[in-house]
Amino acid sequence: MRLPRPSDRRHFLRQATAGCVALGGLAALPAAQAQFRVEISGIGASQIPVAIAPFREEDRAAVAVSQVIRSDLERSGLFRLVPAAGESLDELSRPDFPAWRNRGADALAAGSAARLADGRYDLRFRLWDAVKGADLLGQSLAVPRDDLRRAAHRVADEIYQKLTGERGIFSTRIAYVSKSAGRYTLFVADADGEGAKVAVGGAQPIISPAWSPDGHELAYVSFESGKPVVYAQEVGSGQRRVIANLKGSNSAPAWSPDGSQIAVTLTRDGNSEIYLVGRGGGEPRRLTSAPSIETEAAWSSDGRSIYFVSDRGGGPQIYRMSAAGGNAERVTFSGSYNISPALSPDGRWMAYITRNGGGAFRLQLMDLSSGTVTSLTDTNDDESPSFAPNSRLIIYASRSGGRDVLMTTTLDGSIKARLSPPMVDVREPVWGPFGR
Repeated sequence: MRLPRPSDRRHFLRQATAGCVALGGLAALPAAQAQFRVEISGIGASQIPVAIAPFREEDRAAVAVSQVIRSDLERSGLFRLVPAAGESLDELSRPDFPAWRNRGADALAAGSAARLADGRYDLRFRLWDAVKGADLLGQSLAVPRDDLRRAAHRVADEIYQKLTGERGIFSTRIAYVSKSAGRYTLFVADADGEGAKVAVGGAQPIISPAWSPDGHELAYVSFESGKPVVYAQEVGSGQRRVIANLKGSNSAPAWSPDGSQIAVTLTRDGNSEIYLVGRGGGEPRRLTSAPSIETEAAWSSDGRSIYFVSDRGGGPQIYRMSAAGGNAERVTFSGSYNISPALSPDGRWMAYITRNGGGAFRLQLMDLSSGTVTSLTDTNDDESPSFAPNSRLIIYASRSGGRDVLMTTTLDGSIKARLSPPMVDVREPVWGPFGR
């Protein structure tokens, strides 16, 4: 038996047929297929008004640096972008601060992206406080052409941190699974969905990707051998190892916060139960023991607790137990069908999917201290929530226009961004950690 899922896309007990999986280090995706379109909707309640002027010489660069920065900041929900198109500014300028204040900007950034003789780009920027008329930040870095977009994300991170006091997440990475022309592919991409590279692909399903805490590895489930097997793969080299290949189904990997263990769902003893396996594999240790179905483990940020889905009460609900095992307590009480828990890195929130009375699957957010639940979406096919490493955004999969798409949302649901590559169904996103 298994718990029902939002759609047949994620049935981890489906049988695989003949196929193969391509391995290796990250391979670049052809540009025509890699590009995402970011569509942002909604208005935040309290936002910092900031202007990002076009960077000098960016029209000759491989990347529209200022547009990447603007999109990053807007997607965070914490900034209101003041129009700056057509302005002629760079990092050496002395802006007319009263004029920018009159246009509603509290902060202003400008810079340049000049191509060097060796083919690299000299990326420079400066951030000003338009209210006080003072410099806030200035940096320069020389980067290869292929790293220019990532460098733009780093600039957005610096601006975000200077203006909010929190670490930015724009230079982090996401992973997701696509299906196109009968082929399944696990991709790794920038946080805005751009720069996608193939981690692994084949004719058989690949599901349940999970980042290691250091961001160096991805665990996932592949059906390439005719049954679900859990692997861990180094993102850089493509080298992988088997984590769980036992009798029955092996599924739903989840790394412990210290990276030493992986929680998995196994049916080796006939029932679906939660087990712990060392990061190198080995004999699993069983945590749950019940006649019900236990699956979808998720660790608390401190590593002391494991949240999981069980139908022990008659329908799927989310429970919590000690990471050492033992008795479990029910966490979700609103609604008769709640699955796919995701815990925020700051320990304050749990995102999950609920099915309402009309059969729609929607993203929910629970404040773990109070138990208060907020519905973040009004769509019908949401699945697979995952928090950004700063706990400010959630990425999830949904369906729009007859296609599977990726979405991000702020924690109040006010600002959403759709990351949608052309002609490819995408699902099961997971947000990677801060780089180390």
